[in-house]
Amino acid sequence: MSQLGLGVMINMLCGSHGRIEKLKASIGKKIKKVWLGNNRLNFLFNDDTSFYIFDDGQTCCEHRYMHTDDDLDYYKNTKLIDIEIADVQQKEDDYTIVESQFMKVKTGKGVFTVVNYNEHNGYYGGFWIKIV
Repeated sequence: MSQLGLGVMINMLCGSHGRIEKLKASIGKKIKKVWLGNNRLNFLFNDDTSFYIFDDGQTCCEHRYMHTDDDLDYYKNTKLIDIEIADVQQKEDDYTIVESQFMKVKTGKGVFTVVNYNEHNGYYGGFWIKIV
């Protein structure tokens, strides 16, 4: 991985402030809806609780976004089992570095994958995945 960007370093110093509890409290709940929007993965559960996951490492001069090829509508009405983050992969050319980090969401109907991307010039880098 390239060097960490300022936004990622600041978030690492500040910590998660207990937000992981949102995920823990949602494990085993039935998913009413899951969708990608506004560069975040959104969950709404049958009990009307919700959370979203996003990359909060943005400093400047970076382009961060999320993508999936999976049909997220398929994962309605099933339980959330776990979410895992895989290692970062990196591709580079003469001017741009593209980092990707895979997020695997385990459900009662199987696993879907969302990829977090960070395109930058090599000065910025890293990911800071948050749950809100």
